[in-house]
Formats: sequence, C-alpha cells, structure tokens
Amino acid sequence: MKITGIDHVQVAAPRGCEAAARAFYGELLGMAEMAKPPALAARGGVWFRVGAQQLHIGVEREFAPARKAHPAFAVDDLEALAAQLTASDVPVTWDDSIPDTRRFFIHDPWGNRVELVPAQA
Repeated sequence: MKITGIDHVQVAAPRGCEAAARAFYGELLGMAEMAKPPALAARGGVWFRVGAQQLHIGVEREFAPARKAHPAFAVDDLEALAAQLTASDVPVTWDDSIPDTRRFFIHDPWGNRVELVPAQA
C-alpha cells in the first residue's frame, strides 16, 4: 500500500461564499468549475478542477481563515498572473526565502493564504 497522489484539497469559506469563489478561483485564477455530487451540493461551496486534481471550497459554519496552512498552485506564467492579480487589486507578496525559487502569496476573498509557484518544465 502506498499513497500515489493528491485527489483534492479543501479550503474553508463562510456561508454564502459561492459567488466570490467563482469570481476568484474561477474567473481570476482560471480554474474550471465542476459539478458537486447532488448529495453534497445542498451543503454549499464550489468545486474546481486543477489539472488532474480538484480544489473544494467548503462551507464551514464557524469559519476562520487559514493564515499559515495553504494550497500551492503551479502556474504556467507566474509573472503574467502576478500582473493580472495586481491589476485586479489583489495584493501579491513575493517571497524569496527559498533559494532559486520564484513564488508569491495571495489571500482569497475570505483571507485564506494561497501560494503560486512556477509550473515545472
């Protein structure tokens, strides 16, 4: 038995998050929304496809943003995305604490930390 990969990552959000999730993760970051199973759709939230994996935005009743724990997404053009985010008034914080690694952090509409890194060639 061995773990072979990551199926999905879930990020918590407050009730009523769906429109903001679609605008941020779908429109701004370009993730494709996917249908939630009917049994789970009534709980709220939104699911997105991220390459072969998924990002689930799940509603948490007593929501508190994840300021340290975070997903990291690989981007084919990191500089272009940083420019697009900045133009959309999303603060971009570049981080050079790992030698030879270009990356930056943003926060989603509810304050969850998100890391963006260049896609591996």
